[in-house]
Amino acid sequence: MLTKEYIKDLKNNSNGTIRQLVKDNRNSGSLTYILENLGQLPKNFDGSFLPDLLDHKNSMVRLWTIKTIGKLGNEEYLPILKQTALNDNDTNVRREAVSSIGRLRSKKGQNILTEILQDNDPKIVCQAIRGLLVFKGDSKVDESLKPLLNHENEMVRTIIYKEYFAEQKDKNVQPHTESYDYLKNVVVNADTIETMKLLKDESIHLTFTSPPYYNARDYSIYPSYKAYLEFLADVFREVHRITKEGRFLIVNTSPIIIPRISRSHSSKRYPIPFDIHPYLMEMGWEFIDDIVWMKPEASVKNRIGGFQQHRKPLSYKPNSVTEYLMVYRKSTEKLLDWNIRQYNCQTVQDSKVLEGYETTNVWKIDPCFDKVHSAVFPVELCKRVIQYYSYKGDLVFDPFGGSGTMGKTAKSLGRYFFLTEKDEKYFDYMKSKKSNDMFEKIETKFLYLDEFKKKIK
Repeated sequence: MLTKEYIKDLKNNSNGTIRQLVKDNRNSGSLTYILENLGQLPKNFDGSFLPDLLDHKNSMVRLWTIKTIGKLGNEEYLPILKQTALNDNDTNVRREAVSSIGRLRSKKGQNILTEILQDNDPKIVCQAIRGLLVFKGDSKVDESLKPLLNHENEMVRTIIYKEYFAEQKDKNVQPHTESYDYLKNVVVNADTIETMKLLKDESIHLTFTSPPYYNARDYSIYPSYKAYLEFLADVFREVHRITKEGRFLIVNTSPIIIPRISRSHSSKRYPIPFDIHPYLMEMGWEFIDDIVWMKPEASVKNRIGGFQQHRKPLSYKPNSVTEYLMVYRKSTEKLLDWNIRQYNCQTVQDSKVLEGYETTNVWKIDPCFDKVHSAVFPVELCKRVIQYYSYKGDLVFDPFGGSGTMGKTAKSLGRYFFLTEKDEKYFDYMKSKKSNDMFEKIETKFLYLDEFKKKIK
C-alpha cells in the first residue's frame, strides 16, 4: 500500500528504488501520489525515469514530473524543460517548466527564458519574466524586458512598469496614514469637482458614495445620459487624484428606469454601473469586487404586476431588489500588504473587524427612508464599507454627502470624514441634525466654499 512514510523510506533507502516503484505503479493516481510526496530529493537521486513520464496523458502526472525535475537542479534537463515549456498542451505544466528553468539561475536558462518571452500565453510570459528578473541589471536581460512595456497583455505591462518605469514618490509628501487637519470632519456646501480641485494629491483614504441617479430625482437632471456619465467620470477622475496610493473607491449605484411619457412609448432602463465602469478603468481604477446589496421585495417598486395578470412572454419585468457596490482600488504596483504595513501594530489591532462580518458578496440590508432626502444610505451599509476598507484614523470621503449618514457612521467608527454637498437644502439638513446627536460629539465644521478656501490657505 502506498503511504507517505513508505515513499519517504524508499527515497532514503537506496538510489533507484523510486524508479522501480514508479515502474510498478503505472496508473495516473498512483504516479501522482508518488511524485507529489517525494519531498526534498537526495543529491544522488536517480531521475532517469522522469523524462518518460512527460509523455503521460494525465496532466497532473506531467505537472508533478516537471516539479520533480525542477528539484534536481540539473542543467542537463534544460532541453527537456524547454521542450515542455514550449509544447505541452497544459498551461500549468508549461508554467511549471518555465519556473523550473528560472530556478536554475543559469546563463543557458536565461537564454531560454528570453526566447519564451515571445509566447502567445501571457501567463507563460509572466513566468518567464519572473525568472529573468533575477538577472535584473544585466544589460542583455534589461534590453529584452523593457520593450514589454508595450506588450498587448495588461499583466505583462504592469510587471514591466513596476520593475523599470514606476516613478519614485517624493519623500516629503504626507505620510500614508495621515490626513490634513483642514479636511477632518468637514462638510462643504459646494460643487464637488470645484471643491476637490482645491485638495492636494493623495489626501483621502477611502471614498464611499452613491452618485445621483440619472434624471430620477429633482436634484439630478442632466441634458443627456452621455452628459451624465461624463459628469460622473469628471468626479471620479478627481477622486482618483486625491486618493492615496492603493486605496479604495466604492460606488453604490444600480440601473435606473426612466418612465415612459405615454402608453404609446416605452420606458428606458439605463445600466449605470456597467456604463460607468469603462470610464473608471481607463482613468486608473482597478476593479476589485462587485457587492450586491439586496433589499426586501416589499421595499421596492412593483414592476411585476402587469406580468402577474396575464403572464405573456416578453413582458416579464422582475422587481429590482438589488443595487451594486462596485469596489475599485487606485492602481499601484504595490501590494495591499504595503498599505497595511504603513500602520502601527496598535492601529491594525484596533481596526480589526469583529466577528459577524459578511462572508459573501450579497448583503441583505433594509433600505432607509427619510422625509427630506429620498435616497439615504442605511447606517449598516456604511458601517460595513468603512470597517472593511479603512483603518481607524483614516479620512473617508463622500462627494455627494446627502443627509450625512456616511459622516456620522465614520465618526462613530473612529474615522474622520470629509463631505461635499451641492444642494443647500441637504447641507442645512445636516446642520440641523447636529442637535440630534448626529455630529455633535466631535466637532464638525459646516463651511461654504469661500470659508473652506480660507481654511486651507
